[in-house]
Amino acid sequence: MQLTARAYTIPTDAPEGDGTIAWSSTTMVLAEASADGITGIGWTYGPAAVASIITDLLAPVVQEIDPDDTPAAWLAMQQQLRNAGRPGVAGLALSAADNAIWDLKARHHGMPLARLLGAVRHQVPVYGSGGFTTYDDQQQHRQLVGWVEQGIPRVKMKIAESWGSDEARDLARMAAARKTIGDATELYVDANGGYHRKQAIRMMRAAADLDVRWFEEPVSSDDLEGLGIVRDQVPADVAAGEYGYDLAYFQRMAGYVDCLQIDVTRCGGISDFLRAAATAAASGLDVSAHGAPHQVLPVAAAVPNLRHIEWFHDHVRIETMFLDGAVSAAGGTAPVNRVDPGIGLTFRAASAEPYRVL
Repeated sequence: MQLTARAYTIPTDAPEGDGTIAWSSTTMVLAEASADGITGIGWTYGPAAVASIITDLLAPVVQEIDPDDTPAAWLAMQQQLRNAGRPGVAGLALSAADNAIWDLKARHHGMPLARLLGAVRHQVPVYGSGGFTTYDDQQQHRQLVGWVEQGIPRVKMKIAESWGSDEARDLARMAAARKTIGDATELYVDANGGYHRKQAIRMMRAAADLDVRWFEEPVSSDDLEGLGIVRDQVPADVAAGEYGYDLAYFQRMAGYVDCLQIDVTRCGGISDFLRAAATAAASGLDVSAHGAPHQVLPVAAAVPNLRHIEWFHDHVRIETMFLDGAVSAAGGTAPVNRVDPGIGLTFRAASAEPYRVL
C-alpha cells in the first residue's frame, strides 16, 4: 500500500474569525492510499507540513500492510508518531491517512463505505455553522437566513469576539440572529474558549430570552472543571471536544459536557472516531461530528449516539469546489452515499491545482 499527500491553500470568500483567532485562508491536506490500481482519499484541515508527515513518517510503515487490515495500519502509524507527538500536526496526518485507507478498503471491495461500516441512518442531521465575528450585520443575516431557507432547523454563530471583551456586541449579534432565524429554528453559539467561567454564565443569563440551545466551548476546552461549572449553570447544552486527538482526551472530557464533539480530521481518523463515539456512549453522551462534513458522513451514519454533524461554511465550500459527489443538506439532513464505492467522492485535481502549495 502506498501513501502520498498534497496540500492546498484556499482563500476564504470573506474574512473569517471567532472568539480567539481570525483567518483569510484554509489549507486542506489530501492523503491518497493506493493498492492494486485503486486509490482511496482522505483529508484534514491544517498546516501544509502535515503532508510531509504523511509521506516521510507514515508512508514507510504501511507499505507491506494489506489495506483490508485497517487496525494494523492505524496501529503502525500511531506507533510511528511516538516521538513526533500525537496531538497537533502529527494527529492530523494520522487522521487523513487513516481516512484514506478506509476509503481504499471500501473501494477495493467495490462497496460504499457506509455499507462496509453498517448504518444506523441513511440521512444525517446537520446544523449550519458560520456566523463569524468578522461578519457585518448584513453578512450574518444573509448566511443565517440562507440556511433557514434551505430548511436547516439549527444554525450556529461565533461569539466572544476579541476574547470576549465586547459583551454588548455579542448580545446584539445574538439578538439579531434570533430575529433573522425566527422562533422555530434552534440557535447555537460558539465562544471558541473566549470567555472565562463567570463571564460565560453571565452571558447566557443575559441572553435568556433568546433560547440558545447549544453553547460550544464557553471556556477553554482545556478547562474541564470550568466546562462542568458552566454546564451546570446554563440551560443550553454545553459542547466541546473538537480538539481531541486521542481517546484519553474524550474520556477525560465526558464528565464535563452535555455533548462530545469529535473531528474525524483530528481524532485519529475513522478508526478512532468510532472508538471515541463508543467512549461517549459509555458515559451516556451523544456526539456531534466537527469538520470535513462530506468525509464524516458515512461514519456519522454508523454511530448510534450521533446527534448531528457541523455543516461548516468554509469546509462545505472547499469540498464542493474540489469533490465530485458533494451533496446538499437542504431540509436539514445530508444523504449518505450507498451506491458508489468508498465515500462516493472523487477529488478534482485539476480544479484544486491552482491552490496547491505542497
